[in-house]
Amino acid sequence: MSMEIRETYNRTQTDYAERKKTQQALREEKAKEAQEAKEEKEKASKQADAPKDEYISSEQSGAKPSGLYRLEQDENGNKKIVFEDPKKAKKKERAEEAAEQCTTDTGNVDREIEKLKEKKQQIEQQIQSAQGDEAKVRELQKKLAQVENELSQKDNDTYRRQNATVTG
Repeated sequence: MSMEIRETYNRTQTDYAERKKTQQALREEKAKEAQEAKEEKEKASKQADAPKDEYISSEQSGAKPSGLYRLEQDENGNKKIVFEDPKKAKKKERAEEAAEQCTTDTGNVDREIEKLKEKKQQIEQQIQSAQGDEAKVRELQKKLAQVENELSQKDNDTYRRQNATVTG
């Protein structure tokens, strides 16, 4: 009895292994192509989102120009382009408007405080002159306490600022 080895048996095993390898290679190639396509899409979207410089005339844009450019010479005599930002120009205008002179007059408040001080002195003199009459002294002391209280409220910088007259 003799045994024969057929090559077809070996060939089928190698064919199966080769098919698996080619299938795996195809899968890898498809995955690689899909990854490349995805990267290209990302690049394209990034490029589309990137800011671009382009000329738009003022008639087409319908808006005021964002700034003014003018030609000047620097300290060496070379020409240079200077950009004047309108926002900064507005800030300068506001600063100039704010630089207007204003005067604050506290004369009325000062006179009111002086009157209260004089009234306090008069009441103190009246208290000294009315030493014999207890009822009158108590009444004058109440008036003196009221005047001192009012004076303490008004004789300070806060009250002066609040009641000053501002002209400008």
